Amino acid sequence: MTSADNQHNGAAKWMLILAWVSAFALLIYVFSDLLEKQINPNSQPESAFQGNQITVNLVQNKQGHYVVTGAINDIPVVFLVDTGATDVAVPASLAGELGLTRGRAGLANTANGTVTVYQTEINKLSIGQITLYNVDANINPGMQSGHVLLGMSALKQLEFTQRGNTLILRTLN
Repeated sequence: MTSADNQHNGAAKWMLILAWVSAFALLIYVFSDLLEKQINPNSQPESAFQGNQITVNLVQNKQGHYVVTGAINDIPVVFLVDTGATDVAVPASLAGELGLTRGRAGLANTANGTVTVYQTEINKLSIGQITLYNVDANINPGMQSGHVLLGMSALKQLEFTQRGNTLILRTLN
C-alpha cells in the first residue's frame, strides 16, 4: 500500500465518521423536538377572537396535563395549569430573570408539604393573545422544575371549560 492509498483511506474513514456524527445529530434534533411537543403540545397557542372575547384552546399532553408556553413580563415561560394552586407559583430560579421581587414571606401547602414562599406581583402575564395584568403570585424556592404553575390568581380572571382533552380559556366580558 502506498502513502497515497493510506491518505485516501484515512480521509474516507474521517468522512464516514463525520457522516455518522451528522446522522446522530440530526436524529437527536428531530426526536428532541418530537419529545418537546409531547410534553408541551401548546408551545405556540393560537388565539381566536369572538366579539370582545379572546379564546385559547389548550390540548392535554400525554401525561394528561395542560402545559402551555406564555410570557411573564414579556419573557417566555412554560406554564403548567394548576387549578389546585391558589396563586401563580414561580420557581425562585426564574424570578430574577422575570423581573419579580420577593415580598413578604408566607407559608404555602403544596403536594410536597408546607414550604416558605414570597409574595410578588406579576405586572403582565400572557397566553396567546390573552393578557392579564397585576396578577398575584408567589416565588417558591423549593420548586425544582422550570415550569411556572398557572394557579387560580390568574385563572379566576378567565372563564375556563374542559371538554374532552381540551381546556378552553376565554376572557371575561
